[in-house]
Amino acid sequence: MKKAVILLSGGLDSATSMAVARSEGYELYALSFDYGQRHINELDRAKKIAETMDAQKHLIINADLTGIGGSALTSDIEVPKNSSEAAKRGSEEVIPVTYVPARNTIFLSFALGWAEVIEAEAIFIGANAVDYSGYPDCRPEFISAFEDMANLATKVSVEGKIKFRVHAPLIDLTKAGIIRKGAELGVDHALTWSCYDPVTKEGGGYVPCGGCDSCRIRAKGFEEAGLKDPLFD
Repeated sequence: MKKAVILLSGGLDSATSMAVARSEGYELYALSFDYGQRHINELDRAKKIAETMDAQKHLIINADLTGIGGSALTSDIEVPKNSSEAAKRGSEEVIPVTYVPARNTIFLSFALGWAEVIEAEAIFIGANAVDYSGYPDCRPEFISAFEDMANLATKVSVEGKIKFRVHAPLIDLTKAGIIRKGAELGVDHALTWSCYDPVTKEGGGYVPCGGCDSCRIRAKGFEEAGLKDPLFD
C-alpha cells in the first residue's frame, strides 16, 4: 500500500487533511510535535485522531521552540483576543504574533526525513490560504518551494527511487468548506482543537477561550457551514 506522512496538530485542518489521505487509499503515518506550544493539549487530540483514523504509527517529536521564541504560542507574548488583526488576516503586511517562526519549514523537514526512511512518496499538510491568519508558510508558493527542495535534498530522490509530493488538499478551501469536507469524510470534530490560549476548567480539562484568532475563524467556519461546533455543546 502507498504510504503518506501526515502532519497532525490535532486541529480541524490537519485532521481533515489526514481524512483526505485516508480516502485516497494511503497508509497513514502521523507526525505531531511538542514544540513548547501553550496549547499543548492539542497533542491529546492528535493522539485520539490518529487512533480513530487507524494510523499505522503516530510519532510525537520533541522540538522545543521556546528557546527561539518570537511567537505568542512559544513565549510570554500575550495572545491577541478579539483584535483588529482578524479583520486583516491574509494580508502579508499583517502577520499576527501567533506566527511561529519557520514552524512549517521545521515540521515539514521532520516529515521529509521520516518519509525518506519509510519510503513514503506523499507528505500531507493541512495548510490553508483562505480563512487563515496570514502566515507566510501556509501559502501555495511555500508548499511548492518545499516540494522542489525535498526532491533536491534527499538521497532517495537524487537516486531516482522516489519523487516526493507535498499535498495541501485544503489550501484553497474556506474554513466552512474544510468543516463540510471533514464531516463528509467522517472526521469527529469533537476530537479536534483550535484554540491558542485554552482556559482551564474547574475539575480539570480545558475549554476554548473563544476570543483568539483561531477560535474566531473556527466559529465563523461552523456558522457558515451550518453546523454546530461540538466543542460548545
